[in-house]
Amino acid sequence: MLGPDNAIWDDGEWVSWDDINRQLQYKEWGAKYPNADRALIPIFEDLLSLAEAYHLQTGLHLQVYGDIGELFAAITHGVKLHRNYAQGSDGRLGNDFIEVKTITPFKARDFVTISSAGNFSKLFVVKINEEFEIAGRMVDRGSLKWGGKTEIRVHWDQLEGVV
Repeated sequence: MLGPDNAIWDDGEWVSWDDINRQLQYKEWGAKYPNADRALIPIFEDLLSLAEAYHLQTGLHLQVYGDIGELFAAITHGVKLHRNYAQGSDGRLGNDFIEVKTITPFKARDFVTISSAGNFSKLFVVKINEEFEIAGRMVDRGSLKWGGKTEIRVHWDQLEGVV
């Protein structure tokens, strides 16, 4: 029940501190990431928190990190995500097709494997560390060193300074 202990009276109704904090955070994300689909922000935050809580409770990991990475790309860069299981890329940013790859908190090494068969012009690599902090780096496909291979590893450190 909302009241003076957990909310404030505003414009004829009680507003919880949680709602106020969520609205402030929502505005901060909007200012920081103006291209974001702001409706995705609470979903992203809840999914990341759920993955962390599950890990802390069980020591196991949910299989949601790819989705978290894609939501992060949508929020931070305005990537318009394709439908699930679309072939070739995960989304679109203007005229560019974007491939999103996520380095999970339980991965021993900081790299992703990329296939040359994908139809993408930019790669967005998302890293979720052991503390469930998240960062992303984008790179043009043309700057990747394929060397005639059909699959390559892209290391997080290779992307340093690239955004």
